[in-house]
Amino acid sequence: MTPKVALVGVGSMGSLHARVTSQNERCELARVVDPREDVGKRVADTYGAQWTPEIGDLSDVDAVIVASATESHYGLAMEVLNQGKPLLVEKPVCADLAQTEEVLALSERLGLPVMCGLLERYNPAVMTALELITEPVYVSAVRHSPYAPRIRTGVAWDLLVHDVDLAIRCMGGTEPHGFSAGVGQFHPDSVPGAEDVVNTLLTFPSGAIASVSASRIGQRKIRSLSITELDRLIEVDLLTRNITIYHHVSQDAATPDGRGYRQQAIIEIPELVTAREPLATQLDRFLDLIEGRIDADAERASILPSHRAVAAVRALSSAGQTR
Repeated sequence: MTPKVALVGVGSMGSLHARVTSQNERCELARVVDPREDVGKRVADTYGAQWTPEIGDLSDVDAVIVASATESHYGLAMEVLNQGKPLLVEKPVCADLAQTEEVLALSERLGLPVMCGLLERYNPAVMTALELITEPVYVSAVRHSPYAPRIRTGVAWDLLVHDVDLAIRCMGGTEPHGFSAGVGQFHPDSVPGAEDVVNTLLTFPSGAIASVSASRIGQRKIRSLSITELDRLIEVDLLTRNITIYHHVSQDAATPDGRGYRQQAIIEIPELVTAREPLATQLDRFLDLIEGRIDADAERASILPSHRAVAAVRALSSAGQTR
């Protein structure tokens, strides 16, 4: 039986979920939930779904995608799970670690699949890089964007969580045990306490380190990831979905004319493992999760490390400490 899906929230991200869900042959977009009738009904009509202003009774659907504002995630997630429905919730699960842990604990207790929309996991270039990594010693990630007034939470939960999650995945899922951070709030329109810039350094038990920078006051959009191993560098552009591998070969002290130096490197351009849209790949994984093809406990466990790390960075930065 084709599972029927309800989508909660059809803002900028929710509208993308609506399109991708309606196009997937493995499921049906049955209901669009949004308190704004003009917006919600327009999206529902576009994709042949029913519109309702509130979740209400979910007996007509088999699963729920929550793509509403972060501050509403906790209440909606608890309501969905208490009605016995599998849940895909946009990142972060909640902008509060205790609430995130409560949501995940409830899903485990009820035996319900839950997935977090950490979308960069399904970026084709990231998926390719993760298959190539062997022994990373240093990861660097930059995620900078122009200011977006609609985002009320700080940049840590909005942007940093993506790349902290990627850094952890680059390290084989091992959680960092050391944290330091520099945090700044500069924009006059930002909610008090909602940081605009976070630069953090994560230390892992192996001795490897990761530097992650997130900013929402950039003048251009940057999404970059680099993984350093002792014998090569893997560079990923998450926007263009390109990946390049560099192997340093040699370096001469100077060119024959004495005006500089020469170094040589071998450059590889690996073929991507997929060219599929990340949101479509993520939805397929959610459907696999619902159908029991993926370990729900393992998926649930993979959500917490990045949330714990971001919470630790925010707590330490607020206290002006390093751990």
